[in-house]
Amino acid sequence: MTPTAQLEIINQPTKRSTSRAPLEKSNLTILVPAYNEAQTIGDTLRSLLLQRVPAEDIIVIDDYSTDNTGQIARSYGVKVLRPPSNTGSKAGAQNFALQFVTTKYTMAIDADTTIAADAVEKLLPVIKKPNVAAACGFVLPRFVRSIWEKGRYVEYLFAFTFFKPIQDYYRKPLISSGCFSIYKTEILKQNGGWSTRTLAEDMDLTWSFYLKGYSVRFVPEACSYPVEPHNFTFMRKQLKRWSHGFIQNVMLHWRGLIHIPYLRSIIGVALWDAVIASLVYLIVLPVLAIVLKNPLFLLGYIIDIPAVIIPTLFTAYKRKETWLLIKSIPSFFILRTVNGIFMLEAIWNELIRKKRFSVYEKGH
Repeated sequence: MTPTAQLEIINQPTKRSTSRAPLEKSNLTILVPAYNEAQTIGDTLRSLLLQRVPAEDIIVIDDYSTDNTGQIARSYGVKVLRPPSNTGSKAGAQNFALQFVTTKYTMAIDADTTIAADAVEKLLPVIKKPNVAAACGFVLPRFVRSIWEKGRYVEYLFAFTFFKPIQDYYRKPLISSGCFSIYKTEILKQNGGWSTRTLAEDMDLTWSFYLKGYSVRFVPEACSYPVEPHNFTFMRKQLKRWSHGFIQNVMLHWRGLIHIPYLRSIIGVALWDAVIASLVYLIVLPVLAIVLKNPLFLLGYIIDIPAVIIPTLFTAYKRKETWLLIKSIPSFFILRTVNGIFMLEAIWNELIRKKRFSVYEKGH
C-alpha cells in the first residue's frame, strides 16, 4: 500500500497481541444492526473482538438481509438474531435485540463502523458515572477518497474538534452518535429503547435523556470509523434522512427543550444556520453577485475558511493527516452547499407542506 493510500484509509482494524490479558470485565453487550452488510460486517466484528476490554456479548441483528450478512457474522462466533421480517429501520432492529440484553451497559454500533482497540476501555469509566445515560466517541470516516468522503472528513473533524468539546462542557452534546454510543441499559430500557417516530433515532434518544434530567458525555479518546457515502446517490439518501430527522425532532421536542437554556440556544443556532445560512449560500450571494455585477460577493462562500481550518488543522497535525485535510477543504464547501439544499427541502416539506418523510434509507 502506498503512503497516499495509507492516508486515505485512515483506519483499519489492527491485530492486538493475544498474550495481553483483558484489563477488566466490561458488563457490556454490543448490538450491531445489519441489513445487507456482507461487505463491511467482518471488519466491524474484528474490531469488536480485538478490544482491550472485550464485551461480554456481541449480538448482530441480521435484519432479514437478502445477502450472507448473517452467515459471515456467525463465522466470527458472535450471536446472530434474525427477526421474522425486516424491522424497517436501524432503531427497529436494535429494539428487537434489546429485550435479550442482560448486562449493565449496552453499546450500539453500525455494521459499517470499526473502532480503535481501546474504544470500549475509554468509554466505560465515563458511562459508569452517576446520572450519565449515554456516552459517545470521536467519529471520522474510514475512507477518505471521493469528494463526498473528503467533505465529510472535514465536517467531522471540525464538529468533533470544535463543537463537541463545547457541548460536552455543558454535559449536553447535541447528539450521541448512532454509529457508536454506549448506554446504561436500565435507562435505555426505561426509555423504551430507540424510538421509530423520527428518522434520527439517535437524536431523539439523546434529547429524551435530557428531558428526563440525564446527561450525555463526549469522549474524544474513543475513536470510531464508519464508512461514509462515497457517491452522491448514497450521500443524497443520508442527507435527506438526517435533515428530515433533525426537523422532526425539533417539532417533537421543542416544548420541552425550550425550558433547558443551553439546549434552547444551541438548537436555535442550529436552526438559524440551517435556514439563514442555507438561504445566503444558495440564493443571496449568487443573486447579489449577478444583480450588482460584483463577483466579490462570492467571497462569502469562503470567508469562514480560517474558522474551519484553524481547529481542524491542529487535530489533523496530531493525527499526521495535515495534507489530507488541506486537499479535502474544497470538498467540505461543496458538501456544505449540498447539505443546505437538503435542509431547506426538509424545512419546506416538514414545516410548511406538512409532508412527512418516513422512509428509512441507509446512506452508504
